[in-house]
Amino acid sequence: MDYGKYKYQQSKKQHKNQSHHTKTKEIRLRPKTGDHDIEFKVKQAISFLKHKDKVQVSIQFKGREMAHVEEGHRVMAQVIELLSEVGKVESPPKQMGRRIMATVSPKAG
Repeated sequence: MDYGKYKYQQSKKQHKNQSHHTKTKEIRLRPKTGDHDIEFKVKQAISFLKHKDKVQVSIQFKGREMAHVEEGHRVMAQVIELLSEVGKVESPPKQMGRRIMATVSPKAG
């Protein structure tokens, strides 16, 4: 066997044995985000979860949108419902100033 081929196979084995370091990805939404746009962001979040990364969902309010916080909670509940089949809620939705944030981690298995 030639040495180049041997080195290549060794590097392939080493790369295969490396573990995945969990990252936190974020999807940002607004209370007035349309349904199709929410579905698109959820598809991205599902791909992150399938890749074993955590997803932080944040809903940002601007200006007078703070008068309708319940709309933001509705959007958050919708996103969590759509992500429930591939992930579990690690930290429930909390309001921090002008944003609502929740963290979803991938389901084990």
